Amino acid sequence: MHVAVPREIKTHEYRVSLTPAGVRELASAGHRVTVETGAGLGAGFDDAAYRSAGAAIAPDPESTWAGATLVVKVKEPQPAEIARLRPGQLLFTYLHLAADRAQATALLASGATAIAYETVRAADGSLPLLTPMSEVAGRMSIQVAAACLQRHAGGSGVLLGGVPGVLPGRVLVLGGGVAGSNAARMAVGLGADVTIVDRSLPRLRELAREFNGRVKTAYSTQDAVERLVADSDVVIGSVLVPGAAAPKLVTRAMLATMRPGSVLVDIAIDQGGCFETSRPTTHAEPAFIVDGIVHYCVTNMPGAVPRTSTQALTEATLPYVKQLAAEGLAGAAAADAGFARGINVHDGALCCEPVAIGLGLPFSPVSW
Repeated sequence: MHVAVPREIKTHEYRVSLTPAGVRELASAGHRVTVETGAGLGAGFDDAAYRSAGAAIAPDPESTWAGATLVVKVKEPQPAEIARLRPGQLLFTYLHLAADRAQATALLASGATAIAYETVRAADGSLPLLTPMSEVAGRMSIQVAAACLQRHAGGSGVLLGGVPGVLPGRVLVLGGGVAGSNAARMAVGLGADVTIVDRSLPRLRELAREFNGRVKTAYSTQDAVERLVADSDVVIGSVLVPGAAAPKLVTRAMLATMRPGSVLVDIAIDQGGCFETSRPTTHAEPAFIVDGIVHYCVTNMPGAVPRTSTQALTEATLPYVKQLAAEGLAGAAAADAGFARGINVHDGALCCEPVAIGLGLPFSPVSW
């Protein structure tokens, strides 16, 4: 199969979909790989490394996309990229369609098949291709929250870890999944006072054992969220409903109960965000202030640490890319029902039910 690796064009997106090591695996299996020139530079991989791995280097986006059967990306295709898609072509990347009707409509019109990393399932029901970036985003969320708390950034001037004689900052993590637990781990490491809220008691018990008393846990109710938000210096929004839009857990009215300069970090912004006042931002202008509260809502947080993110992403996606390249779409989907759940758009139809429900569009299961 002919596999293409384009250069990412989203604002300040420095990741690339495959490392040279990943390309070598595909080339060694007999597949043709084309990498757009400069695609890996942001992550520290130059064209020479890809050539050595067996890739051809394309001089521009047009020649990268044109002949490929499978296009492997990191972020959702931008309008100029969707325009390059052709009927029957395969696109494998993060899509997050439930919060992006315009992208979904354009992909449906393209005739291409779009497979979303974030809805592929493992045998145990987990999300193997979302997990590595959730780990990165969770850990990054505390770094950016600490920076946003600084006074020159509009924050309240609280040091998360405190100092002897001064209480540490209070961090509330909404959602105890992969991103939330990684955020909590980083916050605990800084010495913050950390509370995790989740609606699953079994998960809260797991977290209590994992952190061995170093975090507090609370069952998610409206009352608990309102009370804890009002008492927090930082709120991390990491609630995930696979494939669907994130629920709005923090309302605008709650902002008035918070100390001015407190910080909201919305990891769920790709899925529409879990704060009512969230709106997507970029690394160029990552934060904004509403009612005195700093909001950080960057839609591609892991793009700021592309070396780590690219390596972690390739390790997770490569087995699926290899299977897709070797067996084709129908073969890969038949061999792995969890992979088949990643197919969001096929033959002009929306094939992921949570996305269809979120967008209010017809759902049509894939048929071969």
